Amino acid sequence: MRFSGFGEHAVEFYDGLLADNSKPYWEDHVEIYREHVRAPMEALLGELQAEFGEGFGAGKVFRPYRDVRFARDKTPYKTHCGGVIEAGRGGGAYYVEVGPAGLRVGGGCFHLASDQLARFRTAVDTDLHGPELAGMLATLRKQGWEILGDRLKSRPRGYAEDHPRLDLLRYRSVYAVRAWAPDDFLHERAALDRVRKHWRQVRRFNEWARDHVGPSERPRR
Repeated sequence: MRFSGFGEHAVEFYDGLLADNSKPYWEDHVEIYREHVRAPMEALLGELQAEFGEGFGAGKVFRPYRDVRFARDKTPYKTHCGGVIEAGRGGGAYYVEVGPAGLRVGGGCFHLASDQLARFRTAVDTDLHGPELAGMLATLRKQGWEILGDRLKSRPRGYAEDHPRLDLLRYRSVYAVRAWAPDDFLHERAALDRVRKHWRQVRRFNEWARDHVGPSERPRR
């Protein structure tokens, strides 16, 4: 299926879900979700797979249901649709999301298990791979990306207070994001062009994460 834009009711669907996150709303509008949101997302990932999938795996669309087992917020449905091309959570990811706020893309280490975090810090600590990552993130900031992630307030155990990359070592997850408010482009093929352009910018960061962090080797719970 060729991507030609998200459906004209995609944003409207999520605006409604924000107002009424309930099973009756979902069941009344599920065909809009399938036609205007999920099918275009699958088509977008399918077209980008050839360029970005090597070394990362097949694209997938995340489930629309929230995991509410341990959450205070028991609303059942996610208020956006996310898609990703990744080999395993944390080891580099090409991410795209559509929702009421528009289009969002990202890349990097969105979640690091303990073994991944250890490998991340080992790489950052070296005089070769650490400055390489710092330079990539600096370039992404100049290009308009926001660098986010979970960070320790203090220095991680085992590293000196004057470590030249202490700011990077504090990260427990680190990723880059760009976002655009809803506009006509969202419903046109231009959305794919925008995702492709920005995934290319984050490619080196993802490849660094793939090569130096990789998927977690711990069993999933």
